[in-house]
Amino acid sequence: MAAGGTLGILIPPSIGFVVYGIITEQSIGKMFMAGIIPGLVLVTGFALAVYVQCLANPKLGPKSERFTLPEIIWSIVMIWPVMLLFAAVIGGIYSGILTPSEAGGIGASGALLIALFAPGFNRHKLFDALLEATTTSAMIFTILIGVGLLGYFVTLTDIPVSFANFLKGLDVSRYVIYVLILLLYLVLGMVMNIIPMMMLTLPVLFPTVVGLGFDPIWFGVIMVIMMEMGQITPPIGINVFVIHGVAKKYDVSMATIYRGIIPFVIVEILVITLLTIFSDIALWLPNSMDVLAPLD
Repeated sequence: MAAGGTLGILIPPSIGFVVYGIITEQSIGKMFMAGIIPGLVLVTGFALAVYVQCLANPKLGPKSERFTLPEIIWSIVMIWPVMLLFAAVIGGIYSGILTPSEAGGIGASGALLIALFAPGFNRHKLFDALLEATTTSAMIFTILIGVGLLGYFVTLTDIPVSFANFLKGLDVSRYVIYVLILLLYLVLGMVMNIIPMMMLTLPVLFPTVVGLGFDPIWFGVIMVIMMEMGQITPPIGINVFVIHGVAKKYDVSMATIYRGIIPFVIVEILVITLLTIFSDIALWLPNSMDVLAPLD
């Protein structure tokens, strides 16, 4: 649950990609496309990690009652509103019919319509959702104002240029610098939320990454996965604390959750390695948009 909870910032529509695109002035539509295949690869890796562990220790996931084919088909059919909304948002962006902002409006409106017809929905839940959205939006815009001021100050001091020149001046491979940047995001991901983390680090690090010859769309995907890893990695791991708080009544210790996280951290490391070696896994879909539906 802790590992799966991080997938929301990778599989579109992702707020992490929206913030990354705004700060780095990259196409948000391409960022969304770039996250789809790596997200599916990561989901598959998580599923395999669960399957292998259950094979080794069946007590971790005992067999349940078998469901008939009609029951399975019906359960899939019943999620059609969510699948339709996903297709409208992503399909609208990919086809060029909708801009990312328009697609976000369609997604919000569609989600509200689905909620109105969902069992248990009431005005109190709507109010709580609107209050949380307002609070989050206010926080984001406040941080954006601060980051704008910080960016202006950083530009005046030539920090990005100096930092980039320092890294380039190191007598090491660019991949050594790449690994150091990833380790930085891993540590920051343990203690910070993805949005302020991006806003504080990208103005300094992004020019360095581009100067080293890395693709900015590809790096955005790598960075988001590293932040996912940070949210489940000891000694902090925000998602682990959330899961512990929920599972406390079942006497599940933090140590148990951290031990359970290890296979999923290994999967994320393998996926990052795979994306580093075969960057086209992340870039094939966004590059195809240049031909099918340019958004820049």
